[in-house]
Amino acid sequence: MGAILPGIRGPQDLKSLTGEQLVGLCGELREQIISSVSRTGGHLGASLGVVELTVALHRVFDSPRDKIVWDVGHQAYGHKLLTGRLAGFDTLRRQGGVSGFPKRTESEHDTFGVGHASTSISAAVGYAAARDARGGDNAVVAVIGDGALTGGLAYEGLNNAGLLGTNLIVILNDNQMSISPNVGAVAKHLTRITSGRHYLRLEADLWSLLGKMPSGGKVQKLAGRVKESLKQLVVPTVLFEELGFSYYGPLDGHDLPLLVDTLQAVRRIKGPILVHIVTEKGKGYAFAEQDDQRYHGVGKFDKAEGIKVVAPAVPSYTDVFGETLAELAAADPRIHGITAAMPSGTGLEKLCAAAPRRCHDVGIAEGHAVTFAAGLACDGARPVVAVYSTFLQRAVDQVIHDVALQHLPVVFAVDRGGVVGEDGPTHHGVFDLTFLRMVPGMVVMAPRDEDQLRHMLATALAHEDGPSALRYPRGAGFGVPLEGPPRALPVGRGETLRVGGDAALLAVGTMVSPALAAAEALARRGIEVEVVDMRFIKPLDEALLAAVWRRHREVFTIEENTVVGGFGAGVLEWAAAHDEATPPHVTCIGIPDAFQEHATRAELLAAMGLDAAGLAGRVAARLGETRGGTQAAGSAS
Repeated sequence: MGAILPGIRGPQDLKSLTGEQLVGLCGELREQIISSVSRTGGHLGASLGVVELTVALHRVFDSPRDKIVWDVGHQAYGHKLLTGRLAGFDTLRRQGGVSGFPKRTESEHDTFGVGHASTSISAAVGYAAARDARGGDNAVVAVIGDGALTGGLAYEGLNNAGLLGTNLIVILNDNQMSISPNVGAVAKHLTRITSGRHYLRLEADLWSLLGKMPSGGKVQKLAGRVKESLKQLVVPTVLFEELGFSYYGPLDGHDLPLLVDTLQAVRRIKGPILVHIVTEKGKGYAFAEQDDQRYHGVGKFDKAEGIKVVAPAVPSYTDVFGETLAELAAADPRIHGITAAMPSGTGLEKLCAAAPRRCHDVGIAEGHAVTFAAGLACDGARPVVAVYSTFLQRAVDQVIHDVALQHLPVVFAVDRGGVVGEDGPTHHGVFDLTFLRMVPGMVVMAPRDEDQLRHMLATALAHEDGPSALRYPRGAGFGVPLEGPPRALPVGRGETLRVGGDAALLAVGTMVSPALAAAEALARRGIEVEVVDMRFIKPLDEALLAAVWRRHREVFTIEENTVVGGFGAGVLEWAAAHDEATPPHVTCIGIPDAFQEHATRAELLAAMGLDAAGLAGRVAARLGETRGGTQAAGSAS
């Protein structure tokens, strides 16, 4: 049998394949995914685990007329390959190439753009309601993992679907994993369902039996009642059925003929349907099957040898945070760490090992994580919520209403602040300085290196009059010496790192290093600039700002955050409230007011002029304008 995948131009090409060819196609999809991801990096394990489901979906349904909504998108590589993107798949996650997530502007088959968990059911209910209103009859299918089912939004969608009673199919892909192993009562409930694995074969036999009996006959009805009675003895499905869903499963998610038969059957059933399948994350690649956490999201690797674990020459910011938190928690029993399904990704593993009763994985539930932290703080604990910037966006209401309004000393360790590279716009953490700065009483700081991160964590834990946040980037630090034990810094105090009379560069966090490099490049051109690490975005160092305002006619604010409402906006607000006879011109440099696409972090920073060369060019151009013409005082650009 020759290669099948190269001949697949779209889902319609699956309709004419034989059962044997479909099975062969599954093998080719796995090989293509492994081969491509080994060269580009990406989310490997999840996509390998749903290959049979992906083929079954596109065999049975008619995309894009029928709507297939993927949750998170980690598992959608096979979907992309079957919907016309094979030729460009080696550009996966590269600048200008195929996105690592479903994206509506990339393909009509990407029904809903995703990157964050638990959204699929709500979006699918919206599609179903729109279909019903216009009198349509197309199918709507949501594919959600059991990890995403720990998120509250999934239950809001389930509840609404049950209320509407609309025709909707939800496929629950159960592999007992999100990025880390799943936790909580929902995971235990699903484990109870799937623990009776002998039921899987019984389910398959009954589907086959029912399909061979005359439609509507007494024998078929009797067999159907037997099936349901046996299921209730073996499978505790009350949770979904009480929400208004007809439940089918658990099914072997790697049995392609069974999946095809099941989907063909349930698409004819009216009302909300939940099909529960059991899969293995990383299926078909031995290394990923044996270590599904490490192979969830990967960089480039040798597919024949797998990922080689090499100790990094320089620890990451995440590692330094995790080590420091564990160190401080050992000395203070009030400290608790909280993560939303990412103990490894946020660096909490060491604390979890040392003090498991003070380390809490709450599942993919960022809003709950923040309010849970508020409850801990009310009882005298010092909670630290370790969360990626892009995911903290999901809990802004809880930050404001449950934490800040009550002046609770909750610490937010905001990882992956700034652009994060190949995961693209759903994962760039470029809004946190804006939405945290707007919260009354919130202290916001950003370290310039990993040593300062340690001291800022100590600063946040020492600050007991309300919440605080420290924001740091993805990836390795600079390898600077870690000086002494973590110590509290004076809140709201910046630090001048370089003097110069031609202009002042006020930088925060990740932008301090390129600002210093830009200053060196400018000095070689005869331009001397002052560089200030403001350290605190809120409160600002007003005395330092006043001194800068007296010394300079040109001031540049530099941040790896959207310029809308960020650090630079805060400086302008301060300037507006402090009338000066001859205020300097302020240029705000940061992330433009647009969503940034996927590329490497270096490529993105260079494209936005946020690397040393870009900053030096921007400053030199502005100073050239003012020296050669009229200076516009007191404005921003």
